[in-house]
Amino acid sequence: MSRDSATKAEAADRLESALGDGEGINFELIELLFFAYRDFISDPDAILETKGFGRAHHRVVHFVNREPGLTVAALLDTLMITKQSLARVLKQLIDSGYIHQVAGPEDRRQRRLYPTRKGRELALALARPQSRRIARALTGLGPGEQAAVTEFLNGMINRDGGGVPGGSGVPLEERPGDNT
Repeated sequence: MSRDSATKAEAADRLESALGDGEGINFELIELLFFAYRDFISDPDAILETKGFGRAHHRVVHFVNREPGLTVAALLDTLMITKQSLARVLKQLIDSGYIHQVAGPEDRRQRRLYPTRKGRELALALARPQSRRIARALTGLGPGEQAAVTEFLNGMINRDGGGVPGGSGVPLEERPGDNT
């Protein structure tokens, strides 16, 4: 095929119109979620970068601070990642003094994770700008509208046994007892 033929074929395949709202796809909402996520993580990303950490470190610090004593197994279930993926991040956080790991009281093979004071300070530093962003976004919404936002976000979460602390599909604050 000659160069001219290839260029004509590429031009014939090139679409110059924007993707529309066909097939019932809400592209505007998808884009808003892209932009909201980008901005929601931008402040923590900047803080983490100064420490040589990334988003995986953020997630570990967040969940260990939300549930001190969380087992490594429960954290793996919550984050829906492999042991290998967690190992490097967890080692860095432990070696840097943000997380403390102890053997379980009944089963020494079980590893429980606790934030250190330094880890708690990092979790708060990462959460504060996100909390301010959320508060700004909720400004002017009544309690019913805020509940609808929470319901919407909960509806976006896969509830198939993973991705939510404990894998139960139940938020941390609604779970009973010592969930190992």
